[in-house]
Amino acid sequence: KLPGKTTKLAYTIEYGKDTIEIQKDIIKEGERVLICDDLLATGGTAKASAKLIEKVGGNIVGFAFIIELVDLNGMKGISKYNCKSLVKY
Repeated sequence: KLPGKTTKLAYTIEYGKDTIEIQKDIIKEGERVLICDDLLATGGTAKASAKLIEKVGGNIVGFAFIIELVDLNGMKGISKYNCKSLVKY
């Protein structure tokens, strides 16, 4: 549970549904946000994260991943953003 009021987003992943949430006032309108994650697989969570941050007023400047599972084509769903991964499998 997060303190304060939150904004939620439900999204579909390869094996079901999930929900992410963020505090409403944590990102200021127009603030630039870089999303960092350890793993990019299908891209479902990355895409949902971007949508949620934009919903609360943030501007996505890009994504940074440690590992990208290339065969799962996760970059396809977030290709409009600047995306980098350190290791590709």
